[in-house]
Amino acid sequence: MPLQFQDRVVLITGAGSGIGRATAVKMASLGASLALCDINYDNLESTSKLCGATTPKHLDDVDVSSNQEVRKFVDATATKLGRIDHVFNCAGVNPTSIPLEDTTDEYWDKLVNTNLKGVFNVTRAAIPHLKSGASIVNVSSISGLRGSAQQAVYCTTKYGLIGFSKCMALELGPRGIRTNVVCPGYIDTPTNAGIVKGGEAVERMVNGNALGRLGTPEDVADVVAFLFGEESRYMNGSVVEIDGGIKGTVLGGQERAKL
Repeated sequence: MPLQFQDRVVLITGAGSGIGRATAVKMASLGASLALCDINYDNLESTSKLCGATTPKHLDDVDVSSNQEVRKFVDATATKLGRIDHVFNCAGVNPTSIPLEDTTDEYWDKLVNTNLKGVFNVTRAAIPHLKSGASIVNVSSISGLRGSAQQAVYCTTKYGLIGFSKCMALELGPRGIRTNVVCPGYIDTPTNAGIVKGGEAVERMVNGNALGRLGTPEDVADVVAFLFGEESRYMNGSVVEIDGGIKGTVLGGQERAKL
């Protein structure tokens, strides 16, 4: 396999598990150097081992909702690895099904500060380090395209990410920096509440798309690698669904993947 990302640095948030971890492993296999962060440092170290000892890396535990922590991590990445070429904003908080009248300010703040403000913080901090040919991929969700009862806050953050990304595509495009979005569907990750619940919950997710299976983190990672690569050079502001062909409405939050 050609090392098409050799001499390139990829920054990934939420790299400690799931889609973030799979993308880190994928990019390492393509020769990239990695800047990986997560709120769980033990998980991050496990990801680092999977990426191989020879892959140049910078690791740190970071709360993406903290502008100070994000700036420290981004600046340290540029210093240690010499550059930043691609950014994968993957860190996020899972939804919980809550009627709006029962939704607390704390729940709103938690999801908005991580899912939306976190992407804002990382993107803003990274822009001064990005040059022509760089790219950003943000993780929205099928819930950023379709509403879901009792998921108002989560859907708000994921819809907002698509709007933010399209604005960045227009703002950064003239500088040769592309921004795209992936919208995963039901993905088999350890934190997927439906997977934990098992039984009928998993069956409903499997039957909820035309391919008749759950997606894997690797299914998403492969698309992210494509969006970073030269093959997608004319894609900017694109929203890519990775859901196996969702049937009808999106399932409730208790059976939703970590997106």
